[in-house]
Amino acid sequence: MPFIFDVPPTPFVPIAGIETLFPVRRIFCIGRNYADHVREMGFVPEREEPFFFTKPSDAIVHSGSTIKFPTASGNVHHEAELVVAIGKRCVDVSADKALDYVFGYAVGNDLTRRDLQIAARDRGRPWDVSKAFDDSAQIGSIFRASAVGHLKSAKIWLKVNGETRQDSDVADMVWSVPELISHLSKFQALLPGDLIYTGTPAGVGPLKPGDVIEAGIDGLGTLTINLEK
Repeated sequence: MPFIFDVPPTPFVPIAGIETLFPVRRIFCIGRNYADHVREMGFVPEREEPFFFTKPSDAIVHSGSTIKFPTASGNVHHEAELVVAIGKRCVDVSADKALDYVFGYAVGNDLTRRDLQIAARDRGRPWDVSKAFDDSAQIGSIFRASAVGHLKSAKIWLKVNGETRQDSDVADMVWSVPELISHLSKFQALLPGDLIYTGTPAGVGPLKPGDVIEAGIDGLGTLTINLEK
């Protein structure tokens, strides 16, 4: 039976070293997963149960893209993140088995309307308009775990117009990648094509039209995004 309108194309991410593409199914993001970022947001870091929010899969933006500056916000922030790509169905797995389900890793930037996020947080409302908007899930190529291994420690950084804003290590995450996968898989089946943005270190800050954003993680290349003037 035909659809009433054309089916939208499947969002995807390039895979480093091969021409095959990674189709994106869902995007999960974790909040407050680096102690230094927790402090800069005005909270006391503690190993509380991790919490997640989501972005639509069509918020994906590839490295090298030029995008429009987000509307309806006067305070848009960058957030460099390690992204985990799931490659196998994963349900209620233990942390010691969780890495078996990882296809690969990428550099991400979780673009955030900070003013709208803070307003929603203070009123106890959902974060959707501050996080789940067009072009907000920026990502570089996925590097297969079979090629680069599992990143227990790697420098993560972000620059705006050549100036370093964020400089940390993924080893500083409050909850590790295996722990995040294990926790999330208890609430729903993780399936091939799912992405997990694992949180950002300190140094988040405002962007403006015309900025060039570069983010990188050792071994995973560089993600470059240009904001229109």
